[in-house]
Amino acid sequence: MGQRVAIVGAGPVGLGAAYRLNELGHRDWVVYERSDRVGGLAGSVRDRAGFTYDIGGHVMFSHYEYFDRLVDRLLGSDFTRLQRESWIWMRGRWIPYPLQNNVRYLPPDVLLECLHGLVDVQGAVPASASNFAEWVDVSFGSGIARHFMRPYNFKVWAHPLESMSKDWIAERVSVVDLKQVLANLVHGRDEVSWGPNNTFRYPLFGGTGGLYERFLPYVRHHLRLEQEVVEIDLERRVLRTRDGAEDRYDRVISAVPLPLLLRMLRPVPERLLEAARGLHHSSGLVVGVGVARPCPTTKCWAYFPEDDCPFYRVTFLSNYSPNIAPPGHLLLLTETSSSAYKPECAATIVDRVVEGLIATRLLEAEDLARIVATRVIEVEHFYPVPTLDRDRALAAIQPFLLHHGILSRGRFGAWLYEVSNMDHSVMQGVEAVDSILLGRPERTWRLPAEARP
Repeated sequence: MGQRVAIVGAGPVGLGAAYRLNELGHRDWVVYERSDRVGGLAGSVRDRAGFTYDIGGHVMFSHYEYFDRLVDRLLGSDFTRLQRESWIWMRGRWIPYPLQNNVRYLPPDVLLECLHGLVDVQGAVPASASNFAEWVDVSFGSGIARHFMRPYNFKVWAHPLESMSKDWIAERVSVVDLKQVLANLVHGRDEVSWGPNNTFRYPLFGGTGGLYERFLPYVRHHLRLEQEVVEIDLERRVLRTRDGAEDRYDRVISAVPLPLLLRMLRPVPERLLEAARGLHHSSGLVVGVGVARPCPTTKCWAYFPEDDCPFYRVTFLSNYSPNIAPPGHLLLLTETSSSAYKPECAATIVDRVVEGLIATRLLEAEDLARIVATRVIEVEHFYPVPTLDRDRALAAIQPFLLHHGILSRGRFGAWLYEVSNMDHSVMQGVEAVDSILLGRPERTWRLPAEARP
């Protein structure tokens, strides 16, 4: 119990780790956070007009009893509970998600093309696909692939689907049950609540970041805001902050994006910097638009595969809590990904988003005069893209870090999109502490197969 634990980053990973250290009665630890607030990518920002903006669309659901108990303790009764209602805008109409279970809404020619494609791939083996693009084609058929899966996923990932692995998918993508597709078509039945998060909670106050603000009583005496770690001396086991201060550590729990973490290490083998070239990510432009009228729908969020708008998803954030926007106001939160494969201009994004909201009928022309607030949040690290060379890179990097007492976890610390939800990230922090102090195996984070003994 004598180890000094340094946590770098006060997002879900760092706060989960800090909470667990406090819970276990450990006293020798510190959290460094470069910004002036906690929450990281799960944080929220409130403007003077009374709108609260999340950094992307988040839902709070869980795979873990520990996380559920933690949320219960932190929020108490201060949450809303929502039934997932997600839709797709394509071909000039709203279609319940997932598309394949609601194809009856498609125009007849597109519907027939999608059904033909589904029939053509019956008996195919998705596991035989060598990349995500092939998996999409084999799993959904040419029609759904062409009209939805391929264009939508390029808008999300901002990377060619051929460069991506299929191994991340698991519960992230709704797969096809042809009998279900046909039954819904014949009976005219909608299906709008697919997925592991078909019901979810949301903080009553403060947006998603409101959950992470409630960690503060458990961590504040060990929390160092606006102190950025810029160097880690592996031989002396010393952290150095931007202001020149030094701090000894026995173990580090880091949520810093892996390529940035490697550049902080002294010394670091050149082979690891080269391996990090196999880690790819998208950047993001999150745009909030506040409108002086009530929300006209009960939708939670919607997907946009077509090129009539720059965004791939819109969250009807004012539906999540009555405290997200001023009374009688609508807040739409849009997400647009970018990369070298899909550049986006931040200077023009608000105008393009508003045009897209009108084109997709989320706003009417007369709503232009009712827009009372806009907010752009630029996110350098938005999605860790599960490319074909990702696991090879992680197999080189993570064992080296572990050998030097560094547990790199979370959305960009682990670089594993498949375990990067909020609950996954909090639990990676909790399990990292249990590994350090109690010798327990981590269950959420994993080494890539190539690096396992």
